[in-house]
Amino acid sequence: MEKVLVTGADGFIGSHLTELLLAEGYAVRALCQYNSFNNWGWLDNVRHPNLEIVTGDVRDPNLCRVITDGCSTVFHLAALIAIPYSYVAPDSYVDTNIKGTLNICQAARDCGVKRLIVTSTSEVYGTAKYVPIDEKHPRQPQSPYSATKIGADAIAMSFFNAFSLPVVLARPFNTYGPRQSARAIIPTIITQIADGKREIKVGDLTPTRDFNYVTDTAAGFLALARAEGIEGREINIATGVEVSMRETLETIARLMGADVNYVTDPQRLRPSGSEVFRLCGDNTLITTLTSWRPRFNLEQGLQKTIDWFTTGDNLKMYKTEIYNQ
Repeated sequence: MEKVLVTGADGFIGSHLTELLLAEGYAVRALCQYNSFNNWGWLDNVRHPNLEIVTGDVRDPNLCRVITDGCSTVFHLAALIAIPYSYVAPDSYVDTNIKGTLNICQAARDCGVKRLIVTSTSEVYGTAKYVPIDEKHPRQPQSPYSATKIGADAIAMSFFNAFSLPVVLARPFNTYGPRQSARAIIPTIITQIADGKREIKVGDLTPTRDFNYVTDTAAGFLALARAEGIEGREINIATGVEVSMRETLETIARLMGADVNYVTDPQRLRPSGSEVFRLCGDNTLITTLTSWRPRFNLEQGLQKTIDWFTTGDNLKMYKTEIYNQ
């Protein structure tokens, strides 16, 4: 049985990817961020004979080497991702996103992994200079977060160029779905409506995004892990469909049968030069190199996301009164 490592496995995308890998017959070593509560994030309630959970931090190079040993493929998802918080604490983003990626690259090289999938982000492109955005689009660091992801991408590619490390950069566009943090637009709208609010606090509703349902994103990672001869490539995981934040809010309200108004919350607005106003990805490369195709359109994915947030105690895990950076 092939053993793989997933860093950031306790997070939103990482937990879905972990579950997919287990379902596909892999033995998964899952890195969850160490904390004194012994909390494994979204893997807390996952039990599987082929799941090995380890706790730690990618900022520690020794730990990275230990957890990488014996794994044929590494999916590196561990990162600080909240854009607003990167304005407040940029040092921590450099340490986790850039140095953490460096540590994983060094560990992967030392341990002779067959494939290292490093998670990039569509935020590295900034506001689109043209659409659809292909992998050759200029990089624009419009936030400290995106700057650190551009740096992490460069570190990973330097290991491919200098040491022939079998790196692939997976660049998902805006992923959404069950378990996503309420810092993001879709869960913050759903949770406010589900909590009975009629005035929905939002940021700027004019930007557009290319939304990936989370299981499609996870399937994209797996497709890139299995594809042959793609080392050294940077590959978008995108739908190629562009939708505005306003349209997204209106679709969610319609699916939830809610009559709501929206109010602009100033703390949810990015600095004017930092907002990414347009994202729409070109998925030609991934659909050429692999059999991956997005399975869920936006309305289907939103309905599944709404169903999750409004089922059982899921909504209770979210603080709808508090803006989460």
